[in-house]
Amino acid sequence: MDQAEQLRNLVKKQTRQEHLARVITVTSGKGGVGKSNISLNLAIQFSRLRKKVVILDADFGLANIEVMLGIRPQYNLSDVIFRGRNVGEIITKGPGNIGFVSGGSGIHELANLTSGQLKILVNVMYQLDSIADIIIIDTGAGISDNVMEMILSSAEILLVATPEPASITDAYVLLKTLKNQEGYNKDSLKIRLLGNRTQNREEGRELFEKLDSVVGKFLEMEMDYMGAVPYDSFLQKAVMKQRPVSLAYPNAPSSKAIQELASILENRSSRHISPAGGGLSGIFSKILRNHNR
Repeated sequence: MDQAEQLRNLVKKQTRQEHLARVITVTSGKGGVGKSNISLNLAIQFSRLRKKVVILDADFGLANIEVMLGIRPQYNLSDVIFRGRNVGEIITKGPGNIGFVSGGSGIHELANLTSGQLKILVNVMYQLDSIADIIIIDTGAGISDNVMEMILSSAEILLVATPEPASITDAYVLLKTLKNQEGYNKDSLKIRLLGNRTQNREEGRELFEKLDSVVGKFLEMEMDYMGAVPYDSFLQKAVMKQRPVSLAYPNAPSSKAIQELASILENRSSRHISPAGGGLSGIFSKILRNHNR
């Protein structure tokens, strides 16, 4: 019995399947487009909507979320699996009633788990699913194996891009790479584009239309438009203070735009996600299954 089959069998035996968190995977085709800032402030805005939110910082090796908050977690996901820590110890309390989990050194270290470690992983995923209403995965930027595995295993993607030609090109390359992955299924993945650092709403819509036209023509993929977050000097001030702009400057244009994004996502149906394969536990099950192909 391979590792992925062991994990699937363990998942089936779980008795706590009545609650699976909604997972939103935030990614970008290149670094420096503000992806982690979006993840952090979106989490805070969801929290204001009375959702229990946990961020999984999956930007392995860089840990952007903890840098932006100026908080260094004592433990990460690897410490639960390999060093006996419990779930409560790896969830670091952040501002605005959110929690965040550092992913550790990477997905690839999960590829050779023992049966006992698999049981721990399943338990961790289900506990996180039961704790949170929404889990936001902040991936690394670009098309590394870690990033592509996380995206491919997710059901709901928020792709962040700026109006810069390089950002649009890199977002297209990410989607092209995704489509070429073994196991890609357009019917099980919802892709949503968010424009960032735009001058106005019109520039955000233009960004979407540029990317959507080539993605539809050459990749035959569909995207939803989630709006745009404007360039905002208040956001830069908040970054320097290591505070989320949604808390430091709640009336700033970027704060209001992300608040609107949270409301749109909250109202947008996620019924396309299969409950049987949903939640964070479903994502990691798919990752390990892909490893064993």
